[in-house]
Amino acid sequence: MTVDVLHRPALAERRARVAVAVLFFTNGALFANLLPRYPQIKADLGIGNAAYGLAVAAFPAGALAAGLGAGILVRRFGSARVAVGGTLLTGAGILAAGLADSVALFAGALFLAGAADAFTDVAQNAHGLRVQRRYGRSIINSFHAIWSIGAVTGGSMAAAAIALGVSRGGHLLFSAVAFAVAACVALRFCLPGPETEPEGEPEAEGRAPRETGPTAPGPRTSYVLAALILIATAGTLVEDAGSSWATLYLSDSLHASVALAASGYVALVGAQFVGRLIGDRLVDRFGQRAVARSGALLAATGMGLALAVPTVPGTVLGFAAAGFGVATLVPAAMHEADELPGLKPGSGLTIVSWLMRLGFLLSPPVVGLVADATSLRVGLLVVPFAGLLVLLLAGVLRPRRR
Repeated sequence: MTVDVLHRPALAERRARVAVAVLFFTNGALFANLLPRYPQIKADLGIGNAAYGLAVAAFPAGALAAGLGAGILVRRFGSARVAVGGTLLTGAGILAAGLADSVALFAGALFLAGAADAFTDVAQNAHGLRVQRRYGRSIINSFHAIWSIGAVTGGSMAAAAIALGVSRGGHLLFSAVAFAVAACVALRFCLPGPETEPEGEPEAEGRAPRETGPTAPGPRTSYVLAALILIATAGTLVEDAGSSWATLYLSDSLHASVALAASGYVALVGAQFVGRLIGDRLVDRFGQRAVARSGALLAATGMGLALAVPTVPGTVLGFAAAGFGVATLVPAAMHEADELPGLKPGSGLTIVSWLMRLGFLLSPPVVGLVADATSLRVGLLVVPFAGLLVLLLAGVLRPRRR
């Protein structure tokens, strides 16, 4: 086996990496500033769990509706500009959702914010992959870890604003303006030029050249792709349980203070960040399959115990275990889908990225309906069930390479 000398990135490439990291950070922080405000919004609007679940599902619905159009915008305007423009629109939509005085306006603002967020998500990943190709080695996981830092920061900002009695409008306006300025500054240091790199650019480490001709997927490929979609969707189900319901469950069902209730979501994304930070090393040592199974078992067991014996500290730890357990699921499913034989380059990745958003779309109303029929505690069983689903399907992931 030969070992290539690592390409040392130029100053412009290093600056571009920092710029993309800023875009991921702002994307994670913007929406996280709104989530701890959900119980107040729900109370002000006077709606039940089912109506609340349908309303918050508008965000992933907007993302699902707009997701396939993001590529067109990227090709027309460039990934960096689309990422920054989407950030500005996302911040405006979140501010409008926080100030909405009716369920219709709340859901409508979330729908628009979700659509803008989908543009940002696709564009910032596209630009991150451009930078990765310049580096000649994998760095995309570091961007997703920084997204988690942004989410923790945003949730902590919201918790602090609530504790200090800052109004919802003032808090969300500050968040939107601050992160809009950060994104606009980052735009100056993104890579210039067309999205398509000229031939001869260094490829990401570990990626082999792929054929670009038309191919027909076989039954095995179709089965594996379906399993990967379900694995990625299971990861999004757990993430949505933390973003949409953790604060509400801790405050309403377990009677935690409003500021303390935000710690459930912060614990989930914080543990998810740690899992992403060490995920590459774990995968290299144990293989994607073993890491996914171990994480799924941790998520199912940790959250299952937290729901079986409901306490505030136990529930926070349960959400943390769930976040750590699913940290590598979406990146693993995307990577495996991108390497599937019988598909055009990028097709598997696109399909998984788009359809996994169904988890964000379907989870809130389903959990809300179950919560109204029984209790939110029962509705949150979606987390251990998602872990069990991954345990069943993780065999399609790669084992440790010998």
